[in-house]
Amino acid sequence: MLTQAANESAWGTSRFANEANNYFGQWCYTKGCGLVPLKRSEGMSHEVAKFSSPQQSIHGYFMNVNRNRAYQELRDIRAGIRNRGEDLLSETAALELTNGLLRYSERGEAYVKDLQAMIRHNDKFWTTQ
Repeated sequence: MLTQAANESAWGTSRFANEANNYFGQWCYTKGCGLVPLKRSEGMSHEVAKFSSPQQSIHGYFMNVNRNRAYQELRDIRAGIRNRGEDLLSETAALELTNGLLRYSERGEAYVKDLQAMIRHNDKFWTTQ
């Protein structure tokens, strides 16, 4: 989750993070519900959702990944890790969980590989106590 937020918000510096409290790149589909992406493809009508606070962005993210059919694989992977008695907060678990995010981004596999590279690059922060 934290790796996704860092990736989606350019470590909290993106326009969407600063102007819309959107740290996860979540879209909305009602005109005026958020910010129009500057490079939105022709014919697209989505906006990047605007949240009243960072906490609302986090809540929206959790509601999305825990309810949307697109992320059933993520939930299955998480359940498998838990059922095996493995640490959900480990680097290994984080890398495995990214495989359930293929549909989170239009970039698909490239998005997952970027997240995995970020996790590996920041491996010194994945120690559990």
